[in-house]
Amino acid sequence: MSDSPDVPDLFAAAPFTAVDVDLLERRCLHQGFFRLEALQLRHRLFKGGWSATMTREVHHRHDAVGVLLYDAQRDAVVLVEQFRAGALDDPVSPWKLEVVAGLVERGESPAEVARRESLEEANALVGELIELHAYYPSPGACDERVTLFCGLVDSEGLGGVHGLDEEHEDIRVHVLPFGRAWELLQAGRLDNAMCLIAFHWLAVERASLRARR
Repeated sequence: MSDSPDVPDLFAAAPFTAVDVDLLERRCLHQGFFRLEALQLRHRLFKGGWSATMTREVHHRHDAVGVLLYDAQRDAVVLVEQFRAGALDDPVSPWKLEVVAGLVERGESPAEVARRESLEEANALVGELIELHAYYPSPGACDERVTLFCGLVDSEGLGGVHGLDEEHEDIRVHVLPFGRAWELLQAGRLDNAMCLIAFHWLAVERASLRARR
């Protein structure tokens, strides 16, 4: 029931689900580390009836995990810096500051990935792991689903260059006071979705996390 009698409940009607999509054809356009498919489909319309048949290209990726490493005692965050091919044409640099992140392999849980990637990318052992959100970064074109965490760590001694040679990883670790990291975010240096979402969460929850240390 809506809180106000003057505002209709937009979700009162039964939602559309996958059964309201008529998938006519699924065709592989490219198969490499990722897969690109062309889907021919139609779907039900809000006003009733069906849409015209359309073609949509979908980028199939592994689901991903991001984890913002936070040292509550020192009020510091641990970020990683590495080359990103998708940012090759970035006007500043294709080397990006990010939270630790990785792909979910078959049989792994997101929490297991968060702990594994924290060790591989930052040599950080995560204590408490707090799940923040699960979301689709770009559902109009990609099926990737991201689970985002905050991982509580002891940042003493962290730094240096890490990563797996077999995955061509060359990852530099930075330990920054929260205030300095927030300045970088405000200046546009932390310009990816995982960082933005995680840092805005931390800005709200930081005091309570520090009070629990």
